[in-house]
Amino acid sequence: MDTLKRSSTVWVPTLTTLLDTMWDNIESKLASGPVSYLVPIQKFIFAFTSLCIAGADPANSPDIADKGYMRMDRWLAVQLLPSVPITTFQPLVEIFLHSFPYPYFLVSRDYNKLYKFVENEAKEVISRGQTEFKLSKEDATHNLLFILGFNAFGGFSILFPSLLSALASDKTGIQEKLRKEVREKVESGSGLSLRSVQEMDLVQSFVYETLRLNPPVPLQYGRARKDFELSSHDSVFKIKKDELLCGYQPLVMRDPKVFDDPETFVPDRFTGEKGKELLTYLYWSNGPQSGMPSGSNKQCAGKDYVTLTTSLFLAHMFLRYDSVTIANASFTAVDKPTP
Repeated sequence: MDTLKRSSTVWVPTLTTLLDTMWDNIESKLASGPVSYLVPIQKFIFAFTSLCIAGADPANSPDIADKGYMRMDRWLAVQLLPSVPITTFQPLVEIFLHSFPYPYFLVSRDYNKLYKFVENEAKEVISRGQTEFKLSKEDATHNLLFILGFNAFGGFSILFPSLLSALASDKTGIQEKLRKEVREKVESGSGLSLRSVQEMDLVQSFVYETLRLNPPVPLQYGRARKDFELSSHDSVFKIKKDELLCGYQPLVMRDPKVFDDPETFVPDRFTGEKGKELLTYLYWSNGPQSGMPSGSNKQCAGKDYVTLTTSLFLAHMFLRYDSVTIANASFTAVDKPTP
């Protein structure tokens, strides 16, 4: 939380500068055909999170600037593979992929490169970890790299493509409505900012609906600290201390007793007074969207930064373009405003 708060002044200018670079590169290739957004977005996410969270500039390391996102992907893949549901080739998948931790040597080269990058470029944040939080230099560096890679880069790498996929399947003219709201709010204020996107109800609702149907981390685990009763709509379950619990968020957030037409993406679901009340039931960050992270509830410390950053990403897109055409995880066309 301390690192996020300190980076708030550079968050928006860093995001807009890197997004402009990303879009310029995509536009330059569109004349030759569709452009996949997966790699450009991951490069953007890696540079953005490195600069804003760690104060580390990938441009200072040619290897990291070029391959940093791939090194992070490989490191994350080995961590996540044991928990990824694979329904084919059972029980072989459970026996050979889900039953043991993977050896470190599979990712040691990638991890060491990333560690050295953070150690060299994030000296200020690491020093604060040592002086203010009494961590060793090694622990501060490992913790910062984990937050940077697993929490920030990993989460955004799932969320942004989900957001664009939702735009691709638009059948309600939502792009026009988003564009109108974004430009009205920006023109009436002081430009694109954390404050201005907080006034964009439809933009934020679109982000919330993306998180409702496609939470970046679908499974949450916790161990009961004491005996208690867990209530659902029509049942009560007795939980004993130390029992392991698992929450499957996509099932919870498709509850027809809470959400009307729960399997359908409804862009404006979270607008208005009724929509704001539904935020109490939006669980994507190990707690309700209406909740506040703390050391005791284990809710995502950066949950508000996640939703605001994704809203900024969406708002920036509709400041730059009237519309975008997306198919098969690729941009096929962008329509820029008439000068």
